[in-house]
Amino acid sequence: MTEPVGYEAAEGVATIIMDNPPLNALGQGLRAGLAVAFDRAMADPEVKVLVLAAAGRSWPVGADIREFGKPPLAPTLPDLCNQIAGAAKPVIAALHGTALGGGLELALSCALRVAAGGTMLGLPEVTLGLLPGAGGTQRLPRLVGVEAALEMMLGGAPVTAERARELGLVDRLAEGDLDAAVGAIARAHAGGRLSLPVAGRRRMTGMTDPGAYLNAIAEARARRREAHDLAAGRIIDCAEAALLLPPAQGLIFERTAFQDLAATPVARALRHAFLAERGAAHSLPAAARKADLALRRIALVGGGPLGAGIASAALTAGLEVTMVGREPPGLAAALSRIARLQDGALARGAIDADRRKADWDRLRAAVGIAAVADADLVVEAVPDEMAQKDEVLRTIHSVLPEGRAILSVSCRLSPAALAAAARRPGCHATLWLPEPVSRAALAEIAAPGEALAALQAAQALAGRLGWRLLRLDPDKGFHGRRLWTALQDGADRCLSAGALPDEVDRAMRAWGLPQGPYERADVYGADHVLYARPERRAGVLADALSETLRIWLRAEGRLGRALGRGYYLYGPDGAGASRSDPALVEQLGHLRARRGLGGGAIPLRIIAGLANDGAWALAEGRVRRPADIDLVAMAQRFPRWRGGVMQVADEIGLLPLRNLLVSLAQGGDAFWQPAPLWDDLIRNGRHFADLNQG
Repeated sequence: MTEPVGYEAAEGVATIIMDNPPLNALGQGLRAGLAVAFDRAMADPEVKVLVLAAAGRSWPVGADIREFGKPPLAPTLPDLCNQIAGAAKPVIAALHGTALGGGLELALSCALRVAAGGTMLGLPEVTLGLLPGAGGTQRLPRLVGVEAALEMMLGGAPVTAERARELGLVDRLAEGDLDAAVGAIARAHAGGRLSLPVAGRRRMTGMTDPGAYLNAIAEARARRREAHDLAAGRIIDCAEAALLLPPAQGLIFERTAFQDLAATPVARALRHAFLAERGAAHSLPAAARKADLALRRIALVGGGPLGAGIASAALTAGLEVTMVGREPPGLAAALSRIARLQDGALARGAIDADRRKADWDRLRAAVGIAAVADADLVVEAVPDEMAQKDEVLRTIHSVLPEGRAILSVSCRLSPAALAAAARRPGCHATLWLPEPVSRAALAEIAAPGEALAALQAAQALAGRLGWRLLRLDPDKGFHGRRLWTALQDGADRCLSAGALPDEVDRAMRAWGLPQGPYERADVYGADHVLYARPERRAGVLADALSETLRIWLRAEGRLGRALGRGYYLYGPDGAGASRSDPALVEQLGHLRARRGLGGGAIPLRIIAGLANDGAWALAEGRVRRPADIDLVAMAQRFPRWRGGVMQVADEIGLLPLRNLLVSLAQGGDAFWQPAPLWDDLIRNGRHFADLNQG
């Protein structure tokens, strides 16, 4: 195995090269090698200046995710950064690729930063519920000023090398070869033709006006933030400490704040979400993940809400799209849906008028499935009826050249049956997408066997549209539909226990959902397939009282927001805020006694039900890991800062949740019957998170 740190010395210059593929993550081996190399360079009297460089695609992009949540191993990154910052000889950082998080903090510890064009620099720790913990909150404000530093640390977005040069974060931009540019600077210093300061003696230009600095701190504190956003306040505190405390004490203050945040449930949840997203890629074969299939034109067959949503997203991503209709009226309706989606993006400011026109110009409409022949990929999204899909897939197969893939969009049909209907082994897969497509971040995918061509095509499409792919067993079905039903089932049982729809919705919004279950049901409508054809595990039935209420809603024409009434009342055409419906409250009063569920009982019951359904799904082999269930939950807008239902169950504690399930199951409702996995984990002192390993 190649050593993670290389060392060269010539002409008074020591060059230390980080080489930890693929992205030079700052794991313990790399940190230890760097510490040894710096000691060697400091002890060599012939060395006058050090160059810190990175081999491969990038400067370090941050910590090694394999060390997340584990006790730190020496040398820690803060210790390494302090070692570099305290060096008695100048250290030049040669930046290329991406310098993020701990990687940027490493660069901030150097005396001089030289960046290749196109380098991106950022401190994204806030997205993990953390703050830069290796000197970033102290060194960045002192270097570039507190306003720019807070913008980078609170927003988490990277800046370009050019912008970093304007801020003073980067000292020089390399024109041409980075190594040659840095080498020339280093040799000039070693030869006495240029005098570089050490890091500890550089003038800190970001603190020339203490009054303005403190005003910026006060303004940042005054901005409204969500209660769970703990990291922002601590980042501001640390930036203030950079001005008010001596450097050594400021670093201690920062480290304490970092450790405090790392121990919070929010930071644990965000780390879990990050690792779950990384792990999703491993559900696909390596050959599919590494494929570089160029997509230029896709064809959409089926212009309903899902097909139109995919078409609109593809246009926004710069693809050419052929919308195919079998009859002119259906095609016209599809084009109208796409136009409304594009107009909505224009109204929101997501695109401008020129972009809207350019996107529309890449859309082609055609009657007849023969028009798919020149597409790089065909997406079939006709209604979810097997006979109709079989006919369409057979026709697509007859005109599409061999080797090109077909993706079907379905939420309830067997992926294996759809693959058989497509008649091209290896070139068909089935997708399940949450609606609306414009907010989709994850697509579940199922395909029999390797289906390499289909998975490669799906990965190429996902990369363009900003989706992650999660592969599931084609014989088990998609978990998104099951989780959707389990959330509604849990809410219905709260209704049956005495709560009102608005109480359930308020409780779940306060918990973190953007919409309560009944608000969501009204948005989608009672006739949507996810409500009309729910999916439950064997033996679980719908809540009887809630089913009776739904029968009444349908009989009264209360089918959802679009019609002005469902579980709530709305203005004309569904406009305006929802209003409680006295008639529905009265109807519920006829069905059961009114009883409030206080003390957080509603979210607790619903999370217990969701986690229990997840535990059964694991036992059934529907999903690989609890983290995959959490990915599906977050794709359905469960709050990322909660980490998903299985992560929340771990945080609450498995024993109290299992005891709640046992208590609720005493009435004979199979929905609450605990999966055996609860007892297995509790007995062995384990958590759902332990099942994510490997």
